[in-house]
Amino acid sequence: MYTCPLCHHQGVNHYFEDKRRAYLQCQQCELVFVKPEQRLEAKEEKAHYDLHENDPSDEGYRRFLSRIADPLTDKISSNSQGLDFGCGPGPTLSIMLEEAGHSVELYDIYYHPELSVLEETYDFVTATEVIEHLYHPDKVWQQWLNLVKPKGWIGLMTKLVIDVDAFAGWHYKNDPTHVVFFSHQTFQFLAERDKLELEFFGNDVILLRKVQ
Repeated sequence: MYTCPLCHHQGVNHYFEDKRRAYLQCQQCELVFVKPEQRLEAKEEKAHYDLHENDPSDEGYRRFLSRIADPLTDKISSNSQGLDFGCGPGPTLSIMLEEAGHSVELYDIYYHPELSVLEETYDFVTATEVIEHLYHPDKVWQQWLNLVKPKGWIGLMTKLVIDVDAFAGWHYKNDPTHVVFFSHQTFQFLAERDKLELEFFGNDVILLRKVQ
């Protein structure tokens, strides 16, 4: 018996299976997720992350991150304080936001494991290409809610599930560190449950604002 790792609903259906892994879908929040026993061990996961080469001076990477930086900076007040959660080995979004006049702390379980920053609250929290990696998305989601001040913003980047036909040929699912896959419906469920304002930008940027 499997339970949804995000909303804990016990109604879970088979969604898709390939040579690598089997995927399930929650009937309540519509999250698609890999069976837990098919996820990587921590050492294997970090070895995969160590292959990433994100460089703050890479203009292409900056253009990619501008897809979230631009709409977020339009929303937040000047001199806002934020946290880049899961910043990875080459933090870049934080630099871009600092260049726009904001201050940004860093946290990453492997590369910036400074737990003291998780004891503060912020005007915004960003997580770019992070949420699809979470083995315990329920706990981290609640953590983000606790980290953001009332009226504050959560800014996310992740590719979204469309339907099972698109999923079958979707390269995004083939990354062995990608274990949970969100859709518009999943974020709408979370926004309604947790009283958040929700906006989508393009195909992979999600901004959520704490109403209270």
